[in-house]
Amino acid sequence: MGRLSDFATAASRSRLKPLARCRPHWRFLAKRKALGYRPKQGGGGAGAWCVRVLLPGTQIYRQGKLGNADDDRLIADGRSVLNLDQAVEAALAWCEDIERGAKGLAPVKRGPYTVNHCMDDYLEWFKHHRKSWRQTAATAKAHIRPALGKLDITELTSEALRLWHHRLAEVPARRRTKPLAPQNYDSSEHADIARRRKVSANRVLAVLRAALNFAFSNGHAKTDVAWRRLRPFRNVERPRLVYLTVPEARRLLAACEPDFARLVRGALTTGARYGELVSLKVSDFRASPVPCLLIQDSKSGKQRAIYLNDEGVSFFADRCLRRPAWELIFLRSDGTPWQRAQQGRRMADSCRRAGIDRPVSFHALRHTYASLYLMNGGQLPDLAAQLGHADTRMTIRHYAHLADSWRAESARKFAPTFGAVDAAGVLRFRPRDEGGDHAGHF
Repeated sequence: MGRLSDFATAASRSRLKPLARCRPHWRFLAKRKALGYRPKQGGGGAGAWCVRVLLPGTQIYRQGKLGNADDDRLIADGRSVLNLDQAVEAALAWCEDIERGAKGLAPVKRGPYTVNHCMDDYLEWFKHHRKSWRQTAATAKAHIRPALGKLDITELTSEALRLWHHRLAEVPARRRTKPLAPQNYDSSEHADIARRRKVSANRVLAVLRAALNFAFSNGHAKTDVAWRRLRPFRNVERPRLVYLTVPEARRLLAACEPDFARLVRGALTTGARYGELVSLKVSDFRASPVPCLLIQDSKSGKQRAIYLNDEGVSFFADRCLRRPAWELIFLRSDGTPWQRAQQGRRMADSCRRAGIDRPVSFHALRHTYASLYLMNGGQLPDLAAQLGHADTRMTIRHYAHLADSWRAESARKFAPTFGAVDAAGVLRFRPRDEGGDHAGHF
């Protein structure tokens, strides 16, 4: 096969004659790997570097081109024009990627580990472990990649990230835009717009920080100080809770088409999300010993049980009667499954027919369940478990103000009492019968 030194200089390569059918001259690099040089046909000009590798356990060669050689007074730049050392390095890296691909592994990322690389790795993990992958990917594409994507994460500073975070709060909200058209922005002006932009900036910051923490935990950064020092905007979160009253819910059910009415009734009865409802199978309804629905694949990725009242048991028992266990509980009128984003337009049309003039999304049915649950005397920890929240923090954040009647009743039952107080505000003590001890009786 010859010696690698034949490729060392432009002069030594010029002595290599072109081979038939433009075949390269091959030189051994490592086991199953070879570097090739293809002279310019007809003499003169720059030759080209090639590489080939024998796939493990096969007799199949994979071959590729690396770039031009630094012949004919070309200057090696490490990209399109390579000297021998650069060609050897590029060839070994190419062979490694091919071998990893044959094993089903992703190519090795080389060079600076940028924010784009960080987001790619995080979203790949997110896709397999979380539910809101599309929304997170869209957030990264719109707000993170354009401004920070090409930066090496090891060169990020707290000041640069803080400026980026503050600029996010100053940019108007994006509006839905047709493909390939210039991006539209919300030009409305109202007193609350600055707070809302800060809320959005905090959510984008949370995505970036999660991705950077993922990169740090995988050894792509030596420290996380730059983004750990960042602080989100404070006191800007104000939950805007939209829910229906019982009369409004009844009007909505009457205004819905039959197949959509069943889906709305399921949401009002369980507080489940749209994606959870349309994935329910007949086998997920358990009528005994404790009536409940099993949510197999919730937003958090964990299984949970939603316990039902008598009305809910009756509704789901009727829906599941004499149906096979593998069949979906909720189907469209034509017998096909409900798909992603098929509820929004139907919800808007049904609300209009029901005379509900304020904007109510399908997710508001979940808020309706939670709000009425609390106003009927339910407890926050129990509601958190029903909704699938990891703890009561999210539940308290959105629904605590609706639990006032429950709290008032609890105060009447459980707050301590200390005896009667006279008009002057002095506690009247009743002495003990024995010993003259004047300690008060609680």
